[in-house]
Amino acid sequence: MTQQHVVAAVDGSLFSVRALDQAAHEAARRGAALRVLYAVSDRDEAGPVLASAAARVRERHPGLPVETRAVEDDVVRALVRESANAVLTVVGTRGLGGLAGFVLGAVSTRLASRTRGPLMVVRGSLPRGNSSHDDCRDVLLGLADDTDTEAAVYAFREAEARGARLRVLHSPAHRHTTPELPSPFSATSPGQRRQATLDRSEEAVTRFALAGIRELHPSVEVDSRTVRTAPAHALVEATRDAAVVVVGSHRRGTRHGGHPGPITHALLHGAHCPVVIVPVG
Repeated sequence: MTQQHVVAAVDGSLFSVRALDQAAHEAARRGAALRVLYAVSDRDEAGPVLASAAARVRERHPGLPVETRAVEDDVVRALVRESANAVLTVVGTRGLGGLAGFVLGAVSTRLASRTRGPLMVVRGSLPRGNSSHDDCRDVLLGLADDTDTEAAVYAFREAEARGARLRVLHSPAHRHTTPELPSPFSATSPGQRRQATLDRSEEAVTRFALAGIRELHPSVEVDSRTVRTAPAHALVEATRDAAVVVVGSHRRGTRHGGHPGPITHALLHGAHCPVVIVPVG
């Protein structure tokens, strides 16, 4: 049986070195191999960068199987192909500004809506060396609705593997409510009753979506709440105390996957920890 593998994209930049370190940590934690990919216009240019990446991984994770691969292709197309058979694909993101930062930021954004398997975009500060400090922090799940099953399953498995608590932030789709005149009796107007019913049904979405998965992971402690205002801001703020945040990516828009939604976009640009995007549907 072919060993599972994690894919790391490198290009010699500081961003990709941080992604490489995280990818090696993830591969070691999963008992998987690490495949280091460099997409270039000329394969001869890849040798030094790939050799340096492999040496860094072997020094920090002795015994971890490492494979390097240079491909003459656009980096997004190459990573979309690689993600189909990987347990996780890891890339860096914009960090120091300038052209390199812009290009890498664009890559992570394009991949977010096209990847065929879980994609980790490395943000925030990383633990030094082989530290497992992050494994003691919460796993955060951004849940839009009960179709985000794949993302929820991934988050539960992550929390279980890390021995961590799972925090769920449910952000229901915005619904416009027509203002009405105040009622002389508290919470008894038709609009207030409708809103109360809607609130209860939205909160039930989280329980319904997670019920079956919780039965498969009884050891995972779950803390869930519904966020009705500024969900993107709330989720970004919640990442300050998380080891990783997990969200689903729905295949909307063009045949190439369209663009990431506002919450995913906000996380890619402002999360304080790595962001895992799981294809949904």
